[in-house]
Amino acid sequence: MAIYGHKFKSSFETESEMRIAKREWALSLGQYSEAELVAAVSRAKETLAWAPSIAEFIQILQLLNDAFGLPSVQHAYREACFHALKPSSHNWSHPVVYHAGRDTGWFELRSEEEKHTYPQFSYSYEVICRRFRQGEILEQPIAVAIEDKQNTTLCTFIIQWAQEQNLTPEQGSSLLYYMTKPKGSKARANFKAKSQQKLDKMQLLLQLPE
Repeated sequence: MAIYGHKFKSSFETESEMRIAKREWALSLGQYSEAELVAAVSRAKETLAWAPSIAEFIQILQLLNDAFGLPSVQHAYREACFHALKPSSHNWSHPVVYHAGRDTGWFELRSEEEKHTYPQFSYSYEVICRRFRQGEILEQPIAVAIEDKQNTTLCTFIIQWAQEQNLTPEQGSSLLYYMTKPKGSKARANFKAKSQQKLDKMQLLLQLPE
């Protein structure tokens, strides 16, 4: 009602119709997390002049990756293929890309044709994106950094920070992923907020570095 006003109200003539509609929506959206639903509502009010149907809203939910800072499946697939030879040495654009590549198989991505590997990667990527959007912490290997005699590389800082907090290097890399983004950028702020949410779910009272 707040978003669509009379356009929404006019869709339901009676309280009975409203109750039936609520039940159908609840049954259709039960598998999605609150974060996904909030993001989808925001996307709907930005792009749709009329309140969406259940089918339209589910379609929005299936295209939420941008709102969570996730690369498209095409970009993710190209990155996975290009770095399938040494996946542990690459600084992945996002942990979901690494996990989808690992599930598909690094050897398969290196050696088999796209028509065989892309469908499997696409399926794994969507499943893992759903897990990430629902709040699961996805760890990724820390890329091997070029030696820095001054010991000031971001990789070294993350490892040291993780050790100081009694975390694994993978957990530290996941939590401090936002530090790979430019300072002052919206992307950095968004990823830092997500890292804080991860800490809250882990029940850890830690101060994230700037």
